[in-house]
Amino acid sequence: MGWESYVVVHNIAKRHNVGTLARSATAFGVSELILIGRRDFNCFGSHGSSSHLRFRHFHSLQDARSFLKDKDCDICGVEITHHALPVNHHPFKKTTAFLLGNEGTGLSPKECEICDFFVYIPQYGGGTASLNVTVAASIVLHHFAVWAGFTERSRDGNKYVVAERPVKQNRRNYCPETEESIIEERKARRENVGNGFFDEIEGGSSSSNLLDALFVDG
Repeated sequence: MGWESYVVVHNIAKRHNVGTLARSATAFGVSELILIGRRDFNCFGSHGSSSHLRFRHFHSLQDARSFLKDKDCDICGVEITHHALPVNHHPFKKTTAFLLGNEGTGLSPKECEICDFFVYIPQYGGGTASLNVTVAASIVLHHFAVWAGFTERSRDGNKYVVAERPVKQNRRNYCPETEESIIEERKARRENVGNGFFDEIEGGSSSSNLLDALFVDG
């Protein structure tokens, strides 16, 4: 059975982490990186790897959950919870999407609600309470790739062979709209106009602020 992995990006705070996540995602065979909130993203740190990775956009956690469940996909929260399992025990059963918490606060209650199970990364030294989110993602995605039996990439000297870039490129650093997504965004804007979730910008278009933290250095 050919299992797949996904990474869900919802509340990552530091600007450069999205690009570095994309780099790790391509290295460990991730099928798609799912953005929730804004369609545009920053690829600083990806070293060109983002062009080899599929991106998908959703307006809400529940929309993303519905998509993943339609694919019969488990959603795994990477968080130290009471019932979290050590990732090195490989507690996976099938195609899995990994949801990583904010660097400072971890997964929110709403994020935890959509998770089917949780894993944590055992630490053995006493110098830090947690890992950088991109480091944590790399460790977890590597363990899943080992469990799923992904085929190792061929090497050339001391580097892995990089695939040719896809011929068809979407606008850089942007998840393209579909007819359905445009309808969803307009509906969400109407429903949330009084809640400050969307701001009007020049030209009558709008942009969700739900992922503004992605673009703030901290």
